[in-house]
Amino acid sequence: MLAGDFSGNRILTAADLVRRGFAPKALVSGPSGAYGLHETDLAIPFAVHHGYPESYFIALPNDGRSTREEATDVLGALGKLRARRIDIVTSDYHTRRADNIYRALAPKFAPGLEIHMVAAPDLYFSPDGWWKNRDGRKTFLLEWMKTVATWFGM
Repeated sequence: MLAGDFSGNRILTAADLVRRGFAPKALVSGPSGAYGLHETDLAIPFAVHHGYPESYFIALPNDGRSTREEATDVLGALGKLRARRIDIVTSDYHTRRADNIYRALAPKFAPGLEIHMVAAPDLYFSPDGWWKNRDGRKTFLLEWMKTVATWFGM
């Protein structure tokens, strides 16, 4: 599960994949930030509070500040775990850019890794109505700015 969702939809989607048998564990990425905590310190207890056992999760605290930096940490950990197939859970608006980044970096850090993207719903963005609210429009614009920056290697 990629970091960056503060509504809890990504962690709950990842937990549901484990519960339904699609994955043995959920590797939860989370950079440091709020009050000296890593996002993993907040996300995993959130999922436990929503009825998922803590044993479903592997915390991966990191200091990535971009999807590319996070991918380096996540793929490095997956390489050490000798993972062969992964389902990357991220917000629906973020799947394309994240998929491109992970596929580009996987051969270096986790050769032979089979990657599948899983879209978690976002609280404010919906593909069929993002233009109807301010937060949806902001999400759309920010994701496109990040996509263009990624094209330029930024």
